[in-house]
Amino acid sequence: MHDIHSASAALSEARERLLERPNVVATGVGFKETGGVRTTEIGIVCSVERKIPADELTATELVPRTVAGVPTDVVATGPFRVLSAHNERHRPAPGGVSIGHRDITAGTLGCTVRRGPTLFILSNNHVLADTNRGQPGDPILQPGPHDGGRLPDDAIAVLETFVPIHMLDDDSSCATAQRVTAALNSVARMMGSGSRLRAVSARIVENLVDAALALPLDDSWLTAEILGVGRIQGRAHAELGVPLRKSGRTTGVTSGEVIQVEVTADVRLGDRTARFTDQFMAGAMSQGGDSGSLVLDGEDRAVGLLFAGSDTTTICNRIDHVLSALEVELWIGGTTP
Repeated sequence: MHDIHSASAALSEARERLLERPNVVATGVGFKETGGVRTTEIGIVCSVERKIPADELTATELVPRTVAGVPTDVVATGPFRVLSAHNERHRPAPGGVSIGHRDITAGTLGCTVRRGPTLFILSNNHVLADTNRGQPGDPILQPGPHDGGRLPDDAIAVLETFVPIHMLDDDSSCATAQRVTAALNSVARMMGSGSRLRAVSARIVENLVDAALALPLDDSWLTAEILGVGRIQGRAHAELGVPLRKSGRTTGVTSGEVIQVEVTADVRLGDRTARFTDQFMAGAMSQGGDSGSLVLDGEDRAVGLLFAGSDTTTICNRIDHVLSALEVELWIGGTTP
């Protein structure tokens, strides 16, 4: 059994030779892993972008099993890169960064989706469409205006479409009911009846999603990556107890779990309120500005789109509802279709 001092001495002699091997991006002294479980054995750890089968490597490309008698370990970490802030300008722009309609403060770019060969940015209606007020063709800035995004330099896309959000105080149904009531009362008067009808209430229109799409000005400005997370590994259904994580403009990468399903919630959007049904709820894993974040399960599969919360909870649309409403699918490819 080697100690850290003998392992460090062996690594000092072999470091350059190890880093010359293809795919090796870092070397260090650490605990060896066996079957994905950390042991107490000290060894030389070689980090690689990805593990390549031994029969595809030459003898000089393989990391030796030992160096000066010290055992080695090979761990896949992916490439290393400088970690950028979520509220900075990004080109290409990954999910999890600041974005917004020109007339809002800032929200979060959820991810890139596609309809056939066409790529779109996915986020919330209230992030990309200014809560129903936006018009197709309106400029979308990355970063959002609150984070310094300005026209024309920071325009990344234009608003394509959004799912309208129905408010509890929408008067369209009430107005229709009033018109029908007035017509029936007019007939009653003509017939000599003293009875009158009164419009009492209208059906509340409920919402499934707070979602919108933006069309990029240049497809090369988008990527399938989620900042701090990596690639999306498909999609899944959020069940009670499922572990979650998201990458957002304000709080970065945070974790939680599904604590409620089949949620119906009245959500404030400015000075108005909308009712959302069939949502799922997590704990305190978000703050203002995280709206629009893609929510992933423990296997990095998309399960929801974050859109609201309180000091103690987070509420998410189910990803199936979002993709269906917008008629798109997740894009999990490279930087170009």
